[in-house]
Amino acid sequence: MKALRHLTMAAFFCFLLAGAMYMHGVGTPERTQMDDYFIKSSQEETGANNVVTGILFDYRGFDTLGEASVLFAAASGVILLFRRKRNEQ
Repeated sequence: MKALRHLTMAAFFCFLLAGAMYMHGVGTPERTQMDDYFIKSSQEETGANNVVTGILFDYRGFDTLGEASVLFAAASGVILLFRRKRNEQ
């Protein structure tokens, strides 16, 4: 049992190390045509002055709504799980 824990931790550490080795440098994003499209046309298409806001609420609106729904369901589940029951007298 102890050997299995050590093996699992070693595999997890190797996974993290490999992920860190293949990570892009911080502050050096690759510029794509999609970036230019969003920067040029987001204010005209969405009416938002902030590009990030336009992308989140107009281009990815349903995705954002789904993420908010999952977060609400998770929070509700945790609240129901840890709710204390009142003792009836």
